[in-house]
Amino acid sequence: MATLKLIGVSKSWGRGAPVVRDVTLEVADGEVVTVLGPSGCGKSTLLRLVAGLEQPDAGTIEIGGRPMNGVEPKDRDVAMVFQSYALYPHMTVLENISVPLRLRGASKADAARKAAATAERLGLTPLLSRRPRDLSGGERQRTALARALVRNPQVFLLDEPLSNLDALLRESARSELKSLFRSLKATVLYVTHDQTEAMSLSDRVAVMRAGAFEQTAPPADVYRSPATAFVAGFIGSPRMNLLAGSALGDGAATVGIRPEDVLVGEGEREADVVLVEPLGAQQLVTLRSGPLELRALLPAAAPVPARTRFHIDPARVHRFDAAGIRM
Repeated sequence: MATLKLIGVSKSWGRGAPVVRDVTLEVADGEVVTVLGPSGCGKSTLLRLVAGLEQPDAGTIEIGGRPMNGVEPKDRDVAMVFQSYALYPHMTVLENISVPLRLRGASKADAARKAAATAERLGLTPLLSRRPRDLSGGERQRTALARALVRNPQVFLLDEPLSNLDALLRESARSELKSLFRSLKATVLYVTHDQTEAMSLSDRVAVMRAGAFEQTAPPADVYRSPATAFVAGFIGSPRMNLLAGSALGDGAATVGIRPEDVLVGEGEREADVVLVEPLGAQQLVTLRSGPLELRALLPAAAPVPARTRFHIDPARVHRFDAAGIRM
């Protein structure tokens, strides 16, 4: 594997605003970094720039210390797994996995042997003779991943590879991917809009907004100490309560409090319970106290009267200035 570096990378379409704005990022050898952000923030474009499918307007991309600007995709030694999987419908699973090796001049027998070994690693051996139309979504995803793995590239690029799977299958696929990345000691740049994927899979998360990174840090740091109000509101489920500072008598422009940090049933403030949403082991309770409305997370068995008290520990309040920067 190798280190991936992006230094001041920008990309625009025509005369429009930049889709990627002055992005700098280093993915260390063997590190998994996830680019997380809402649809349209530029994260897939960033991945395509690394793959060589697009060329940057400014900045430098390096893989293993070698500048990639102007280098053809086939010469970058990266493997990309697309959201759509991009499998050849007329080929079997074995043939799909073999394609990268055959394109690089491997004999049919050697390519088949290596493809079969990679397929076994991902539990695809019983499916080698099937075609994509005969596979489930999870099996197609694993086939696309095997095709990327088979030639042992320097860098793996994954563009929302789990988005087409149902919720149950996504959970098991996340576990499989994490174990696989660890065993390979792979250098991975992973793009998603799903914060659960980002938080569970990554060594670091780069939160993207409007083409630029708002914060790049380990998942726990992004959650506990969001660098901006945008990150605070984007990370966390249920999402953070973001309020005007004046609502809590605070001097900050914006204050944030996680629902799990709102203490219900105690404290000096009274509130009406306007909504209770069962979430399995927990329940999300919406409180209204005059003009103030916020959500609290409670155990499912906790009693919730129509009117209650609540308390907010000042030490657990996140504060942001008028520009949305953490204070």
